[in-house]
Amino acid sequence: MSSVDLLLPLLVAVPMLLSTVPIILGLRFDRTGWSVAALTTTALVAATTTLASVVYTDGVVTHRLGGWSPAYGIELVLDEFSALIAVLVAVTAAGVLAYTRVGGPRGNTFYSGYLLLTGGLLGISVTGDVFNLFVFLEIVGLATYAMIASGDGPESAVAALKYLILGTVGASMYLIGVGLIFMATGTLNMGVLAEVLPAAVERDPTLVRAGFAFIFVGFSMKVAQWPLHTWQPDAYQHAPDGVTPVIAALVSTAYAYAFGRLLYSVFGPEFLTSTPYLTELVVTVGCVSVVAGSVLAVIQTDVKRMFAFSSVSQFGLIVAAYGLVTESAFIGATIHLVGHAVIKAGLFAAAGVIAICYDARTVDEYAGLADEHPIVAGTMALLLVSLIGIPPSAGFVGKWYIALGAVEAQLWPVAIVILFSTLLTLAYSARLLEKMYFTPATPLEAPHVPESVATDGGENEDNAETAAGADAANDGDDGTRDGTETAALDATATNGDRNTVSYGMLALVVASALLAISLGFAGGFLAGLLDPSFITEVFN
Repeated sequence: MSSVDLLLPLLVAVPMLLSTVPIILGLRFDRTGWSVAALTTTALVAATTTLASVVYTDGVVTHRLGGWSPAYGIELVLDEFSALIAVLVAVTAAGVLAYTRVGGPRGNTFYSGYLLLTGGLLGISVTGDVFNLFVFLEIVGLATYAMIASGDGPESAVAALKYLILGTVGASMYLIGVGLIFMATGTLNMGVLAEVLPAAVERDPTLVRAGFAFIFVGFSMKVAQWPLHTWQPDAYQHAPDGVTPVIAALVSTAYAYAFGRLLYSVFGPEFLTSTPYLTELVVTVGCVSVVAGSVLAVIQTDVKRMFAFSSVSQFGLIVAAYGLVTESAFIGATIHLVGHAVIKAGLFAAAGVIAICYDARTVDEYAGLADEHPIVAGTMALLLVSLIGIPPSAGFVGKWYIALGAVEAQLWPVAIVILFSTLLTLAYSARLLEKMYFTPATPLEAPHVPESVATDGGENEDNAETAAGADAANDGDDGTRDGTETAALDATATNGDRNTVSYGMLALVVASALLAISLGFAGGFLAGLLDPSFITEVFN
């Protein structure tokens, strides 16, 4: 057993074990959680990139826990598909920490939950066992419920409870499906299942198809497919601003990855295409979610809720791509998974920065924002361009491959849905862009510094007085927010309070925007990471 093989279980074990450290240290020291989380996630970035380099040069990395054979024990697997997701999880978790240092809850218990969530997400990425996947789904769910509930108002607790109920139902549906598959095959290992499922389908097709049906419904709830999506808008809207970026970027992304893993590495394209109406059902669910999510996003006034419904649409596109069962569509789904995670991390981080600086949370309150905070407005504009799918951007490359897969599968309605959803995405993105760049701010719409920012500490009290004086002097004209800008900038330099903006927060927003555009140029590179090794194995 090589040292590289040992890194695989450490990816999961280390963050979970270290999640207890902030709580233990919290008995004696305050605010040590961020340092522990930062060191841990930095080490995870190094470990995942090392393992990914081995996978892309030497092939699949596996580890059998306890030395047990796959038929009885738990196997961890890192291949071309899972390596992308593992690196994405580690890098995003480390990057968002720069945001939570100031912009989110900072108690030691929060960072314990953060590390537990990261370990669960990495477990989803590398597990090779369908029951072990259920365990990691529950770990991620429990950590996510707690992080959402860490918000200040009762809405956060209600949103977390709603997510807990629906998430538990979804996980239970998945577990029932796993039980039925185990009855049909006698194994839980994904690799072994892929080998014995064809014979099981011949012996008892009803049992295997029933198992797949439960798994599909369970993941439809986890991935927030319409009409099982109702937990996601509330969770994203009412979670603390420092929590939403990591949840929006990684949780549903990991769920969508796991669903794709089961579809193609366990059931396989032959099962999907040979089962009557199965691919049509998957494509229909995805396409309906694309349209419904886009339409609901257009009519929203709260920015975070708008982005949440946008996620319903974007993940619907990924599910529809899975149902096309073509190489191009699968590559497009993978690129869209990665690109969407980057885009949504940046958009929710930018929305949080704007909320902290100016207490602006609705579309109307974004009026004239580009004049006040051009860096955040500009990066948000780049992220929205990528979300729409305008080239060159990650959103364009993913949609292009999926549309190409739809044409190859001769399912032209899917290509039409992609075009229609792009127009709807343009509609709600254009609302924000028009408000930020072309709508003058009025006293009622103008973003303003929250009272907690303007009055927190002696230095900020002076800033608040400056802002108040400027507001009184410029009431009714374009200079309404001169004092507000001064207060916001001074608050940016004061990193000791929750309601301030740090350079790390701005760096996350800018880095996300640049990466979203850069991935548009790297679409062929990402496709090459999957092809020919993983794609050839799955489709041939």
